[in-house]
Amino acid sequence: MDADELISRYEAGEINFQAESLRQIQLLAADLIGINFAQADLHRANLSLCYLNRSNLEAASLRQALLRGANLTQANLTKANLQDADLHGAILQGAIASEANLALADLADSNLSEIDLRQSDLSGANLAGACLRGANLRQERSGRVNLRGANLTGADLQGANLAGADLTKANLRGANLRDANLREANLQTADLEKANLPATMLTGTNLSYANLSGVNLSQSRLGQANLQEANLSHADLTEANLTEANLHRVNLSYSLLKGAKLNRANLSRADLSGCNLTAALLIEAYLARTNLTEADLTRANLVRAEMSSAILLHTLLQEATLPDGSTHP
Repeated sequence: MDADELISRYEAGEINFQAESLRQIQLLAADLIGINFAQADLHRANLSLCYLNRSNLEAASLRQALLRGANLTQANLTKANLQDADLHGAILQGAIASEANLALADLADSNLSEIDLRQSDLSGANLAGACLRGANLRQERSGRVNLRGANLTGADLQGANLAGADLTKANLRGANLRDANLREANLQTADLEKANLPATMLTGTNLSYANLSGVNLSQSRLGQANLQEANLSHADLTEANLTEANLHRVNLSYSLLKGAKLNRANLSRADLSGCNLTAALLIEAYLARTNLTEADLTRANLVRAEMSSAILLHTLLQEATLPDGSTHP
């Protein structure tokens, strides 16, 4: 079937093109709202600028298809194969793309707000500048969202559900993750430099070896998170909850930890030089060989903290509660 026949039949009222072979069909800027392309073969088809609102593309093959600027609002893309597809600037607001294959897809500058991407594969996808506000990428029992190595530079993920997602080696530089749920997600070696993460849920998250330089993590929940050897220099962790977090060998130099909760946290061999820990809670924290050179621990609570081998060169401890319960003058 060629493009002229398909458009003619659609304009005559036919919408069911399920399982049709439409490889490399040229449908540039066609109005196909509500069309049924379920299980259709659209490999390398040109659907750029098409109106595909509320269309059914369930289990369709769209490998290497062109969908630049296409409108797929509330479309059904469940189990669709969009590997290496070009969706630059496409609108997928409210679409259902659970279990879809979006590996290597170009989703730069696309609108993915409120999309359902549970159990989808986004490995190697380009999501630079994409809007994912309210997107659901939550891990299901049978699998997790794959965003390994994905490019999310400057992406808007405010309020997104990324619980359990695999973001290993992902590029999230400058991304907006305010109020996002990243509980138990894997962000090992991810690049989050200057990302915005205030009030973000990161409980139990793996951030080991991640680059978090200059990030805003104020009031974020990082209890039991793994931040081993992560770079958090110049980060804002004001009033963040890091209870029982693993911060072994972490770089927190010149970071802001005013009022942060670090109770029972492992800070062994961490670099907290020049760090502002005013009024921070470090009850039972492990500070073996921790570098606290020129750190400000004014009014901090260090009751039962292990810091016998900590480096305290020019450290401010005014009115701090010391490990033995006494108050420093």
